[in-house]
Amino acid sequence: MHPTELEEYFKDRLAQLDWNAITEAMHQHGFAVLEKFLTEGQCDLVKNNYDHPTLYRKTVNMQRYRFGLGEYKYFTYPLPHLIQQLRTQIYPYLMPIANAWFKVLNLDTVFPATHQELLQQCHENGQLKATPLILQYRKDGFNTLHQDLYGDVYFPIQLVILLNQVNVNYQGGEFVLTQQIPRAQSKATVLQPQKGDVLIFTTHFKPEKGTRGYYRVNMKHGVSPLHHGERYTLGIIFHDAVN
Repeated sequence: MHPTELEEYFKDRLAQLDWNAITEAMHQHGFAVLEKFLTEGQCDLVKNNYDHPTLYRKTVNMQRYRFGLGEYKYFTYPLPHLIQQLRTQIYPYLMPIANAWFKVLNLDTVFPATHQELLQQCHENGQLKATPLILQYRKDGFNTLHQDLYGDVYFPIQLVILLNQVNVNYQGGEFVLTQQIPRAQSKATVLQPQKGDVLIFTTHFKPEKGTRGYYRVNMKHGVSPLHHGERYTLGIIFHDAVN
């Protein structure tokens, strides 16, 4: 797809979505799913470039750092056009959710209207490295529970996009979200998105309304072990990294 056509595709797709329902899901659960947002061809394009070395700035062996079992690669700037367009165009839809969260929690940060302005804040803080990444898991691969912050400047919402199909290319590998409930045991949510689905979820925390107003609920995410096959996902974080 030509870059101009891709830009229009994302604009149209995003404009057609029910953002009231998505916003409510984010407020209630800390996640929302955009079903079949990317086409089969778009998913295959990203996945098939996994071994293209010039696209990436860093490869991480997850077992080496005790992050799990698998591998991921951080893209370098300039990002592939598909990733750049998605990151830039979906941000303005997520920004009001992030600002609403910070407002009810009485946090001082106000996120800017455009993604470029957010990146400028990152760069002024010494966060210059691209954070979108592609992850590969094989049999028994998994990802431990974690949060993707990368620096003092961060955006509290991120994306994961499934690039191949569960029960066709792999089994297992569920996406896991945990919610730390104050003075109680943690709650786990298990999701199994399909190829092309975009999972929107909290990077760090979400607000929860209690009897005395809103309080902060910390959340982490990870991936359960694969039974067999290969699982590829694209992760889009909106802030840049220190290293």
